[in-house]
Amino acid sequence: MDLGIAGRKAIVCASSRGLGFACAKALAEAGCEVVINGRDEAKLGAAAAALGKLARAKVIPVVADVATPEGQRALFAACPEPDILVSNNAGPPFRDFRELDRQKILDGVVANMVVAIELIQKVIDAMVARRFGRIVNITSGSVKMPLVGLDLSSGARAGLTAFLAGVARSVAGSNVTINFILPGSFETDRFRSNVESTAKKKNISYDAAYAERVATVPARRVGQPDEFGATCAFLCSAHAGYITGQNILIDGGVFPGAF
Repeated sequence: MDLGIAGRKAIVCASSRGLGFACAKALAEAGCEVVINGRDEAKLGAAAAALGKLARAKVIPVVADVATPEGQRALFAACPEPDILVSNNAGPPFRDFRELDRQKILDGVVANMVVAIELIQKVIDAMVARRFGRIVNITSGSVKMPLVGLDLSSGARAGLTAFLAGVARSVAGSNVTINFILPGSFETDRFRSNVESTAKKKNISYDAAYAERVATVPARRVGQPDEFGATCAFLCSAHAGYITGQNILIDGGVFPGAF
């Protein structure tokens, strides 16, 4: 399918690896000029080189921390008026909520709620004026099914979802959409790290811990990043203008609800 976005400009945050990279890859393959971002210059350079072999347009790497004003300025210096924004940021580690002090809570809310709002504030008016804009926020399956130990991540991302629900409706008439993708278990470095942690805690092998995790997924496998990226690219496409304010859960059937 031609997504109808060749030549559009996109910023994809935290995209040197994992799900962010998969989204950048899908948009680059669709012909978008893509600004990718990460804090590790070497990893970001490798990501840019890999995407450059696939892209139909420019790939621009920006070394920056999107949680900081300086990092955001660097992103928008590279792409002042993006047509597409994919907000993404790492979540806080597993931690019992009793261990959270005020600063840790505030840091989590800034990283997983405030940053996305700040980025959207910077792009929304220009998108409305051009009558085209696609904003996709990568949150988490824990927004719908909170997990003990990920309370801060779940709360901050759920807060972002509620905050933007009204905003999405306010700009829908200008062909600007705001949606959310909620990943479950995907084959990423973060997932592998969590499996390793589980294996150590249970004193079992990595393969055994991996198998335990897969057994909890009705699809009997974990997701592949390219599957996630393809969903993101469709939500950013010219064909998705009637989809807004939605939470797209991609978890292999883990969430048991009908709605």
